[in-house]
Amino acid sequence: MTRGLEVYRSLPRYAAARVVSGRLPWLAGAAATTAAPLRLVDRGDPALPGPGWVTVRPRLAGICGSDLATVTGQSSFYFSPLVSMPFTPGHEIVGDLQESVTLGDGRRLEAGSRVVIDPVLGCAARGLELCGACAGGRTSRCDRVTVGHLSPGLQTGYCADTGGGWSRALVAHHSQVHPVPDGLADERAVLVEPLATAVHTAGRAGVVAGDRVLIVGSGAVGLLTLLAVRAFTKAEHVTMVAKHRRQVELAVRFGADEVLAPDDTIGGVRRASRAVRLTPQLGGDFLLGGVDVAMDCVGSASSLSTALRVTRAGGRVVLSGVPSGSVDLTPLWFRELELVGTYASSGGRRRGTGTGDDTGAGGPGPSGDPGEPGDGSDFGRALALAATAPLDGVVSAVYPLARWREALDHALSAGRLGAVKIVFDPAASA
Repeated sequence: MTRGLEVYRSLPRYAAARVVSGRLPWLAGAAATTAAPLRLVDRGDPALPGPGWVTVRPRLAGICGSDLATVTGQSSFYFSPLVSMPFTPGHEIVGDLQESVTLGDGRRLEAGSRVVIDPVLGCAARGLELCGACAGGRTSRCDRVTVGHLSPGLQTGYCADTGGGWSRALVAHHSQVHPVPDGLADERAVLVEPLATAVHTAGRAGVVAGDRVLIVGSGAVGLLTLLAVRAFTKAEHVTMVAKHRRQVELAVRFGADEVLAPDDTIGGVRRASRAVRLTPQLGGDFLLGGVDVAMDCVGSASSLSTALRVTRAGGRVVLSGVPSGSVDLTPLWFRELELVGTYASSGGRRRGTGTGDDTGAGGPGPSGDPGEPGDGSDFGRALALAATAPLDGVVSAVYPLARWREALDHALSAGRLGAVKIVFDPAASA
């Protein structure tokens, strides 16, 4: 039998978790552990959906912000047709293959090989002829995540047929599998998927030499995005917005030129860019002038509003955090800003240009020299970056599945507690 956590369909529980975590955010952990439609179950291993599929036993599986939004009822109902229930969460995974498999490039991985998983369930995984996006390596834009021989699911961790990382076994298609170098510790390998997403974000941001960049949010998403921006763009100056002391320390370690408190963001950007600060009759202050690129790595109404209000006319605002809440879009219209979304990573093996044309991050590699670390894909770059970046301590705590309530509570309070990434060890006993 395989033990794992699963999200099941229960509108009353989902609504209860949403109300408690929305109105009483300091009780978000309680909402996740008592009201949410989440349970620990024992089931058989997921069946292999077809040829080219393998079973993976997770060593470590991360808890992502999108996972937390799901279990606290804060995720948008937009996603409801893009998942199938019950599903086992967990898409940040390092694990062991249980069968041998041949990858698309001809490499053979033997049973027992350590791998990370690209979670997007695109055309290849669904047994379909590749759509235009998948054929071009832009797998994050696949339009067929609800069809084929699999149940609907935008990713592993949201599909009833594949399982997810918060369990002792899941299944993955060979197109999703990336081998892990022997020298890369599990605590770094489990960060490869969010790092690949950060690499994708850096490419979508279109940062050019000399740009001033603001990153709003210094949780795991923001900090890994900072690493990617520093490794793969030629940004002149990068400012981070960080709320907690540990986040400030890591932002400096990861290469931020300046770190601002949330309530000093507009003032700090104004000082650095010599912009004009204006105060409307109602609503928050904003700038005429500001940064060239602002990256919202939180997804809240306040974080996106801040990004819009401190970006110069004609600049770019990148939405990386899962969005929530309503935002006044007047700055987008008045300052003729570009609003760019960035989701997951892209799997194509192609050279990046660094011009923001969605082909991936360009610019220097982790060593500071121009070139293509890894295989040139977002995952290849992320694997190279995971081996060289100062990631020690980013995985802040490891929990067995039996302590899932404690783990989720820790993840929901990570910033305040000085933590960054909380992970499960599904094979560990209580």
